[in-house]
Amino acid sequence: MTSGTPAPAPPLASSRAAIASPLHIAGATAQLAALGVLGPAAVTLLFSFLGLGLGLLPVLGIGILFLIAFVYILFALSWVEAARVDGLYGFGLPPRRLRARVRPGFGGWLRTLWLQAIDPSVWRGIASLAVATLLGWIVVLLVSVFASGVALAFAPLYATGDALRIARTGIEVPVEWGVPVGIVLAILALAAIVGLAILHGVLARAILVPSREAQLAEAARTSNVQRAGAVRAADVERTRIERDLHDGVQPRLVSVGMTLGLAQQKIDTDPEAAKALIDEAHTSTKAAITELRQLARGIHTAVLDDRGLDAALSALAARSVVPVNLDIRLDGRCSRDTEAAAYFTIAEALTNAAKHSRGTECRVVVRLRDATLWARIEDNGIGGAQVLPGGGLDGIVNRVVAAGGTIRIDSPLGGPTSVEVSIPCAS
Repeated sequence: MTSGTPAPAPPLASSRAAIASPLHIAGATAQLAALGVLGPAAVTLLFSFLGLGLGLLPVLGIGILFLIAFVYILFALSWVEAARVDGLYGFGLPPRRLRARVRPGFGGWLRTLWLQAIDPSVWRGIASLAVATLLGWIVVLLVSVFASGVALAFAPLYATGDALRIARTGIEVPVEWGVPVGIVLAILALAAIVGLAILHGVLARAILVPSREAQLAEAARTSNVQRAGAVRAADVERTRIERDLHDGVQPRLVSVGMTLGLAQQKIDTDPEAAKALIDEAHTSTKAAITELRQLARGIHTAVLDDRGLDAALSALAARSVVPVNLDIRLDGRCSRDTEAAAYFTIAEALTNAAKHSRGTECRVVVRLRDATLWARIEDNGIGGAQVLPGGGLDGIVNRVVAAGGTIRIDSPLGGPTSVEVSIPCAS
């Protein structure tokens, strides 16, 4: 289950300036020429795997291997194309990432592949690659024409006959016309190459950069997802607090009240029994205080604010029933919401490992990468964890989504169970 915040689009005027600058025209020309040579092979490979997959699908399911390869090649080509265009023009395109698994097991993996295969952003990348390949093929021809024009312009210096032949056309011109014809041919070919380079920038922006309306719609959708996640996380948290109070602290306090009432009745007639009852009430009161502290820690932990995520996770690992191997490398701190989302995700994962996984150890890795807090928690248990409405995993999924992050839970039967989260540092 994933969610993310779309990257802001760069101003339109600056994008146009970048497209028309000499540096970008030169870079686009070189890349188009390369795509004119390599692009057809890449596109042919992609659709060959699709054709083989569909054709061999009835043959013992062999075709599904080709279809799986097709999906990954599809994503790889789209990723390369987006990176190429963004590196050339600086449109600020968000990085392409493989979709996270939406549910555990083989069926969840196949569904994820299907969603990856129909992802519109992936096909926009392929469309941009196809257009660039076509333009590149024309650029290669124009480069040949340009070279022919230059050669024609200098041909009178070395020509031995009365006529000159223009390469690849079969057209012959008198030697005395070689210089003007060659110059005109070279200028026209060069102008056409520059025009195609500029056209490539315009088309790439139109295909890959979402319109202002699309950006606003995506921002609204993301905001709605985050708000729904926050509401759902609050509901799950409130349900958990109500359950803990109802099943734990409340009965204990009722018991303390009843014990003190009995002690009050016996204090005159049987002081020793009353003293024992008061001692029992005192012990139960301390236990209730401990439970309330644990409940408060589940809402927020003070050490997280005071000393940061590293210290909070160290304290959490020290209290864990299952041994925890911590690997934390943080160069700085993130926002309070980001650190809290990461902390409670790890806390819930360790709690589940202790209660259900039957594992003997857990590994927690935390990194700060490109203004994103990334964490992975893995146990060596039996797996089979599921996100159930109102459950602990449901709570952390919604908490992470509310913070603008993504979460992936992978728990096949037989294990291991892994939880991976990425949360923007300034959420």
